[in-house]
Amino acid sequence: MINCWRLSSGGKLVVEEIPYLKSAAIGVYIKVGSRNETPDIAGASHFVEHMLFKGTAKRTARQIAETFEGMGGQLNAFTSKEYTGIYARTLDEDIYKAIEIICDMLFDSQFNERDFLTEKGVVIEEINMYEDTPDELIHDVFAQKFWEGHPLGYPVLGTLDSITGMEREVLYQYYRKNYLPSNMVFAVAGNVDHQKIQEAIEKLTGSLNGQLVPSLLEIPEPAASFINLLPKDVEQVQICMGVPGLSYHSDDRYAQNVMNSILGGGMSSRLFQSLREEMGLAYSVYSYSSNYADAGMYTIYIGTGPSKVASFYEALNEQLSNFVNQGVSSEEVERTQKLIKSSIYLGLESVMNRMTRVARSLLMYDEIVTPEEVIDRIYAVDVDKVNELARQMLRPDYFSLAAIGDKQALKSVEQEYMKWWR
Repeated sequence: MINCWRLSSGGKLVVEEIPYLKSAAIGVYIKVGSRNETPDIAGASHFVEHMLFKGTAKRTARQIAETFEGMGGQLNAFTSKEYTGIYARTLDEDIYKAIEIICDMLFDSQFNERDFLTEKGVVIEEINMYEDTPDELIHDVFAQKFWEGHPLGYPVLGTLDSITGMEREVLYQYYRKNYLPSNMVFAVAGNVDHQKIQEAIEKLTGSLNGQLVPSLLEIPEPAASFINLLPKDVEQVQICMGVPGLSYHSDDRYAQNVMNSILGGGMSSRLFQSLREEMGLAYSVYSYSSNYADAGMYTIYIGTGPSKVASFYEALNEQLSNFVNQGVSSEEVERTQKLIKSSIYLGLESVMNRMTRVARSLLMYDEIVTPEEVIDRIYAVDVDKVNELARQMLRPDYFSLAAIGDKQALKSVEQEYMKWWR
C-alpha cells in the first residue's frame, strides 16, 4: 500500500508499506542540484551534501557514523543535476532512529569552519581524481559543451576555481536557502506503519515553516553541433557522440527506453554485440539518455585504442545508418519489453529500489506512477514508434562530438568524424 501526504511544513511524504520485510528505507530528495548554481558557486550542492555528514548541534560526524553502524544500517547521499538525495536502510525496528538522525543532518548541520576547510580539500581531491579518470571525465566534457552557457552544463563537483574560492558563509547561506521541508520529498518503504511514519516526520519538521524563494530555471537550448577535443597524455581514446534528447515529461520517453536498449543499452544491444563482441573494435561501447525536467540529451560512448579509430567509426556509421534506415524488428522490441518488465519487477525485491522509485515519481511527476503503468506504456511501444523516434533523433547533422586522447589520436578522431558525419 502506498500513501502520500502534503506535510504541514510544505514538504511531501510518500510511504510504501511492505509488511513481509524485516527492513525499511528512508530517503529525502531535495530539489536542488548543480542546475541551481551560478558559475562562482559551481559545486555548492555537492559541497553541501558533504557537509551534512560533518556534524550537527547534537551529534558529531563520528557519532552519526557510529550510530548507523551500531544499528547495522547504511547511510549515504548523492548529488545530481536537478536534485540531491540522502538515504538510509535499516532494520524495520530502527527506521525511526534513522529518520530522526537524517532530519537532524538536513536541518541542523553546523558547517564548522574547520570542517568546512577539511571538506574543501576533500572535494578538491575528488575533482583531481575525476580529472585523472578520462572514461568518466569525457561525459562532463561532452555535457559542458552541449549545454554551454547553461547550468545543466556545470559539473556536479564544481571546478577547482569555484571550490577553492568558496567561502563558508556563502555555502551555509546556500544550504539554509534550499534545505527547507517545502523543497523536499520524504520517502519511506518497508515494514512500517504509514500513520506512525507520518506522525514522526510531522513532529520533526512541523515547526520548520520557511518558505522557499522560487527561482526561475532557464530552459536550456542545446548548443549547435560541435567538436570538442581535450588533449591528454593517455593510452586510450574516450569518445562521446550525442544528439538532443527528451525531457522526462515527454510521452516518447518509453519509446526512447526501448530504442536505447536495442541500440546500445546492454550486452545484447546492437552496438555491443557488433562493435565489441564480433569486431573487437572497442573495450567499451554503450548508449544512454539524460532526461531533465525540460530538456534531454542522448549519448553514445566509445572507449577504444588510437589504432582502431578509423575502423570503429566506419562500423559505427554503418550500425547507425542501418538502425535509422532499416529500423528495428518486432523480435527486438518484444525482447526489450520483456527485459524492461523483468528489470522493473526484479528491482521491486529491493527495499531501497522501492523507496527510490516512489520518491522519484513524486519528485518528478507529482504523483505515483505504478510499475504496472510503466510496463503498460512500455508494451504500448511498437516497431513504428521506435523507428520514427530513431529517424527524428539520430540524424547525422544532429550529432556532436567530444573526445579525450593524445594529440595525434585526436586528429584521427576528428578526421574520421568529419568523414562520416559531416
